[in-house]
Amino acid sequence: MKQEEQEIQQQVISAINAELPLQNTFQLFRNTLAGYINRLITDDFEKLVRLLYRLDISEKKLKALLASKADADSGTLIADLIIERQIQKIQSRKQYSQPGENIPTEDKW
Repeated sequence: MKQEEQEIQQQVISAINAELPLQNTFQLFRNTLAGYINRLITDDFEKLVRLLYRLDISEKKLKALLASKADADSGTLIADLIIERQIQKIQSRKQYSQPGENIPTEDKW
């Protein structure tokens, strides 16, 4: 497994605060996450709603996706949105991270 895929898996697991195992392949992780989401849909929908809100998943985008792909598995569609959002966050952190992390303390402000 690539380092980047492992980082994404770790970020998703941390963000959703679930005890999901790291998987050998990204596809297997996606399927595991989709299964978790499907359990939330049937057993604890309110938890899913709070999770999506906390992860900053666009409600408008989610509704449009679910409507346009009504025959697809909802858990997989939502899992894809969660993974996509976490990738965006990782890229944003890298883009805006400070390159000079080794600045002496007296020179920081």
